[in-house]
Amino acid sequence: MSLVDVAQQADSTEAFSHIPVIDLSDVSSKDPAVRKALADTIRGACMNVGFFYVVSHGIPEAAIAQVLAVSKEYFSLPIEKKMELENKKTPNFKGYNPVRGGRIDPLSEGDVQEGFQFSWEALEADDYDGRRAKDGAMAGANVWPREPPGFREAALAYYHAAMALGRNLFPMFALALDLPEDFFDDKTKSSAAIMRLLHYPPQTGSMDDRAVGLGAHSDWECFTILWQEPGIQALQVLNKEKQWINAPPVPGTLVINLGDQFARWTNDVFKSTVHRAVNRSGVRRYSIPLFFGTDYDVKLEPIPSCVSLDRPPKYEDVTAGDYVKSKLQATYVR
Repeated sequence: MSLVDVAQQADSTEAFSHIPVIDLSDVSSKDPAVRKALADTIRGACMNVGFFYVVSHGIPEAAIAQVLAVSKEYFSLPIEKKMELENKKTPNFKGYNPVRGGRIDPLSEGDVQEGFQFSWEALEADDYDGRRAKDGAMAGANVWPREPPGFREAALAYYHAAMALGRNLFPMFALALDLPEDFFDDKTKSSAAIMRLLHYPPQTGSMDDRAVGLGAHSDWECFTILWQEPGIQALQVLNKEKQWINAPPVPGTLVINLGDQFARWTNDVFKSTVHRAVNRSGVRRYSIPLFFGTDYDVKLEPIPSCVSLDRPPKYEDVTAGDYVKSKLQATYVR
């Protein structure tokens, strides 16, 4: 059965009602058959849901604890201190965004969350000045706050651990698409992988879809690696019946969800599923997404095996970087 046939079969299945859990213990197995079996499991989740939890992901608990600790300290700082590095002041949207400083759903009143955004940087580098942005494109230099101590080091330690996980996943996605395992290697040499440290203040009162923690949207890159604070339900995923399915934190797991780059590349064989975050817990919530994309100039044109006479191309070709940059500009209106 061709990949398109499998995808069309998945399109006709019932709407999902839960998010599957996948064990990544075999992601680096020396046995090709074992790796392919894992990839087939991932393929089912990618075609039917667009979301899955992973266990045995390899990110140390110590790295998670350290970045959570500095995140809580940072977001507790006075707003004036945080606004010194507001992301609208930088040429590449790095730095801080205040509550309602972004609007990912254009119909919303602004996202009820604050965040700090950065991208790849060698952990040992020590020549960054946190007081000002440097010139650069979307993937240019980061900016860093002077407080709290150790913020940059903890953020980058977690970032590099999550990057390692992401690079392990690309061969699995390639196998899931019946492609050589190294298919994405030359397209992800300098991936525009953006991480955000997020804080959601508690929301009370009646539900209003115009004012939620993070409005309904699909992610823009290939996939997202998400850590959620344990014990606090906020993430919801929209199925084909337009039902919001809770994706609560599961101890020891991360959430992987596909984004628009993969959807465009695969002609919607892989699903980029709409989701949102609504923090009605009554307490503060923290989360850490890493948005893993391709190199800036990679052209997002449909993979031949994902196109047929019955499934013609659905999207216009665009470069990955231009696509993400246009989304950032729309979300953080200057």
